Amino acid sequence: MRRHHALPLLASLIPLSLVLTACGGSSAADTGAGSKDGAKSAAKITLNVGDQKGGSESLLRAAGELDELGYEIKWSTFTSGPPLLEAVNAKAVDIGSVGNTPPVFAAAAKSKITVVGATHGSSSGEAILVPKDSPLQTPAELRGKKVAVAQGSSAHFQLIASLQQAGLAPTDVQITLLQPADALAAFNSGKVDAWAVWDPYTSQVLRSGARVLTSGEGIVNGLGFQVAAPSALADEAKSKAIGDLLVRLQRAQEWVFKHPEEWAKVWSKETGLPYEVAFDAVKRSNGTRIPVAIDDAAVASEQKIADTFTELKLIPGKVAFKDFVDTRFNRDLPPSTTPARTYGKES
Repeated sequence: MRRHHALPLLASLIPLSLVLTACGGSSAADTGAGSKDGAKSAAKITLNVGDQKGGSESLLRAAGELDELGYEIKWSTFTSGPPLLEAVNAKAVDIGSVGNTPPVFAAAAKSKITVVGATHGSSSGEAILVPKDSPLQTPAELRGKKVAVAQGSSAHFQLIASLQQAGLAPTDVQITLLQPADALAAFNSGKVDAWAVWDPYTSQVLRSGARVLTSGEGIVNGLGFQVAAPSALADEAKSKAIGDLLVRLQRAQEWVFKHPEEWAKVWSKETGLPYEVAFDAVKRSNGTRIPVAIDDAAVASEQKIADTFTELKLIPGKVAFKDFVDTRFNRDLPPSTTPARTYGKES
């Protein structure tokens, strides 16, 4: 296996950044022996996989799922879901993991994307954070306040939904669209009153003195997706590799739930997060995910997100989410409404 970094890490955020924008690398298996499936024909296939720091590559490696791979993987790491899907649309990436909202924005932009895999996990890592000494106690008190959020991210919908539940419209607050590095700086300097974000940022900031104003529990669907390029799915060899990758990710996620401490150590090393922060995030959200089918309930839930953004004129026109879904890899996965895993009350 070889790996290189094309850009220096951003020292302004989490150590080792979590938001590296243009790194690449590759994972290859014992090409002489071939894969378990004997897929020698796939040995020359390179699957371009989009990732976020400490994401799928770290997960698969920790779980031993990059062994005996019948194809090569070239990794590219992105700051968040929206830019990753821009790369999918540009055919620079064949498949990548994102939250529940980026596919909606990409679909609205008429991007060439197809949702092929899903997970359901706890939404407690999706949170609106405020400084510990903030006078704000409820989402309703955000009226007139400045709130940072990454546009088109899963946190963007969580913010909108939380405001709506509190009887507020997005125009009742000052939404500041910032990627995580800039949002953290703005939050720490007091330039914004609150920050809508996801784990592991949530766990990191909570450890440094912030508190949760409200979380996504009971508000957002807790879904995450694997999104592929239609051109990759149309390629028989790449489609087969994508199917294999999804199975490996399923096994890796099961490994994470059973080995939270071991995964937290790996995740900490990969991202530069303190072990305590990584372990918090594993138990709060990362380790709770369960691979699920892309079924009617998942599509309906995503359609609700799309309709919400359409009504608010935050995306252009109507989006039919079902047109951006491919269920060929559902296999015998459980329904999308299957409860997330839990580590119990102590988590």
